[in-house]
Amino acid sequence: MIDPVSAMATATAAFNALKKGVEFGKDIESMAGDIGRWMSCLSDVEQAEKEAKNPPIFKKIVNSKSVEAEALELFMTKRKMQQQRDELRNLISWSAGPSAWDELVKTEVKIRKERQETLYKQREKRRHFVEVATIILLIALGAAAIFGFIIFLMNFKG
Repeated sequence: MIDPVSAMATATAAFNALKKGVEFGKDIESMAGDIGRWMSCLSDVEQAEKEAKNPPIFKKIVNSKSVEAEALELFMTKRKMQQQRDELRNLISWSAGPSAWDELVKTEVKIRKERQETLYKQREKRRHFVEVATIILLIALGAAAIFGFIIFLMNFKG
């Protein structure tokens, strides 16, 4: 699962770099890397929220965080990201015009779609594989234990 705290730290670093860039008069194009990094983090936080709503089987069993703590963490992270988004919209609209923000939003949609089609689907497939492999392993261990116990009982009687 994506760690929202790590994503937020990366997003904040990218956001602060963007703010400084705008303050020093850099053009939006020269800050594309920071914008992309910030957008990727935003996408990761939204994916973390989706994954939290449907956690893996084993996470439900051995989760170290309470549901409330995880929900609060995600809520606060999303809230902070929304504040950054609003401030970023104002900065970009102010420095490059409102059409620049609209172009950025279109690019964001494209990036998010690509990440969903590649990165998040791969992560979901890997998660599913690990779950299935673990279940098969547990069933095999259970069967071996039962078989071993039966053999032990047969040797004990005989």
